[in-house]
This record gives sequence, structure tokens and C-alpha cells, in this order.
Amino acid sequence: MKVLFLGSGTSTGVPVIGCNCEVCTSANPRNKRLRSSILVTSGSTSILVDSGPDLRAQALRYNLSAIDAVLYTHEHLDHVAGFDDLRAFCWDREEALPLFAGEQCLARLRAMYPWALMEKQSYRGYVRANCICHSGKPFRVGDIDVQPVPVIHAQVETYGYVFRNADQSSFGYVPDIKTLPADSAPLLRHLDALAMDGLCFPQHRTHLCVDETIALMRELQPRVGYITHSGHRLEYDSMESYLPDFMHSAYDGLELSL
Repeated sequence: MKVLFLGSGTSTGVPVIGCNCEVCTSANPRNKRLRSSILVTSGSTSILVDSGPDLRAQALRYNLSAIDAVLYTHEHLDHVAGFDDLRAFCWDREEALPLFAGEQCLARLRAMYPWALMEKQSYRGYVRANCICHSGKPFRVGDIDVQPVPVIHAQVETYGYVFRNADQSSFGYVPDIKTLPADSAPLLRHLDALAMDGLCFPQHRTHLCVDETIALMRELQPRVGYITHSGHRLEYDSMESYLPDFMHSAYDGLELSL
């Protein structure tokens, strides 16, 4: 199983429009962050997590031309606003593209994109989707088993996901989180790799700050941990020096082989 970080930034992306801070003006490519999204692959199966506003740029940058399903973490715009670009992944498909999400996110997608998600939408030029509400229950896409992980983030229903393939390689992805419910914690323990929200250093109302992420990673004990969904106050090299030995900063283009 492989995981490609298509984007590792927060809702503004990095650099931020109009900002002249050290990170936004950095020449280090690892300080350039598109909105958070990953591609999980195993065998012939490819799963996209979230379709943010940078999806077109990400697909072109990483030669992404086919996917088997899209998973949504939640309804915020930096995770869904590239929805229309999914039509490029529908043109060569006979069957509708599966979209897995919680009930609240699917309702928001139907409200935002009714032209694509109407019951009898069949025009090949548009997104042709099969909306599937997972209700927090595990499901399978190709040869990848997926376990939704309910987390608390702002006021919206939000999920992380754990991916496992036939050889039981395991990867957890939780890009937006403020609190991990007690019932969800066992789902994220002792994974091969875990990528989790780490927005900034000061406390934040709806996201984990870096020190909170470190503490939670120590509790969950993945073999290796990654901070993602990072803001423009987190300089890559400084973060690598700050994080404990088993943790790293994710960056756009990072590929993990599990």
C-alpha cells in the first residue's frame, strides 16, 4: 500500500495570499502546501481522500488520471470545493464514481452540486456519482479495507480514516481534528503510519496545535507519525528539528510505502 500526499496545507494553502512571512516567502519547496488531500493505492485500487480546491493542480502535478472512489472527511470547502474536477475521472468510467462520506457531508454535497447528484444524472460530461453514506461503519474499496474514525472538529460531522490492505499494512489519516473521542482512539492505535492535523503552535479553537498532536501521537503510538494540514507559521526544517524522532512533517509529494 502506498500513500501520496497531494497536499499538506490548511484551508488557505501556503503561501497565503498577501503574506510576506518567512514561510510564505521561503524558497524551500516543502514550505509550499496545497490544500490537504491524499491518494491511497494498493494493487490496482486508487482512493482519493477529499476533493479540495487544488484538485486540478494536484492531479496534473502527480499525473493522476483514474481513481476508484472518493472519501470525504467533512464538508468544509477546503475539502470539497474541487468537486467539479471529479468529472475528469468519470469520462472513461461506465459506472458512477463511488463517493463515501458521512450523512451530513453528503447532504451538503447534494445541496452544493444538485446538477451532478440528481438521481438520474447520466450526462458523461458531468460528474456521475454514486453517493454512499458509510455511517461510520467499515467498508471495502477494491483490495483496501477502510475504517471511518469519528472525530470532533468545529460543528460539523468529521471523520478520519484507517486503511488496510491484504498484507495488513495500516495507515491512518485525520487531517481535521480538535478532540479524539474515547471510542475512536482504539481505531488509531499502533498503526504503521498515522498522519494527523497539526495546524500551528498556539492553541486553536477547532484544530490541534502541534504540541497537542505530539501528545496524542505519543498516546496512539504509531510506528511513524506525520503532521499535516499545516499553516503558514510552520517552517519545514524547523518542524523537523522540533518533532520527536518518530514524527515528521508531511509535505506535498511525500510518498509512503507501507
